[in-house]
Amino acid sequence: MRKPYSNSERKHLESKLIDAFKDEMGTLSKEVQQIVADDLITAFQNRVAVFQRIQAKLRY
Repeated sequence: MRKPYSNSERKHLESKLIDAFKDEMGTLSKEVQQIVADDLITAFQNRVAVFQRIQAKLRY
């Protein structure tokens, strides 16, 4: 996985996630929406990093 996302990249991704899940998160406060989106971004980055390590081990 490349370097972690910059603050501006994270904010952009948060905005996209909130928009993508507006029906599901619409009743949540803006602050909670941002927390959930940030958690999703972090979880995604961690999951991809794990799979990349697994694949790297399988190649050798």
